[in-house]
Amino acid sequence: MIITPLTAAVVLYVLANLCVFVLYGADKRRARTGDWRIPERILLVSALIGPFGAWAGMHFFRHKTKKILFFLVPVILILHIAGILYFATLLLGLIS
Repeated sequence: MIITPLTAAVVLYVLANLCVFVLYGADKRRARTGDWRIPERILLVSALIGPFGAWAGMHFFRHKTKKILFFLVPVILILHIAGILYFATLLLGLIS
């Protein structure tokens, strides 16, 4: 089985989003138990890397959904979607 660079990039992107999802879940668990919390800036920076995982984690765990600063997560998600669509059209040859 040959792994192309595109396949490797997609796998890494999915893994990054899964890690971010777990990170949001871990912070929610720590919030409930009173343990040391993950700093908000770490959660936001992780959303830059894995916005699908951040958005899913926010809603699945009901975590950070009312904090104003975390309204940036859907914006980051939309930017990632736009980037994915742009690169997909490049790969398909729709844009030269």
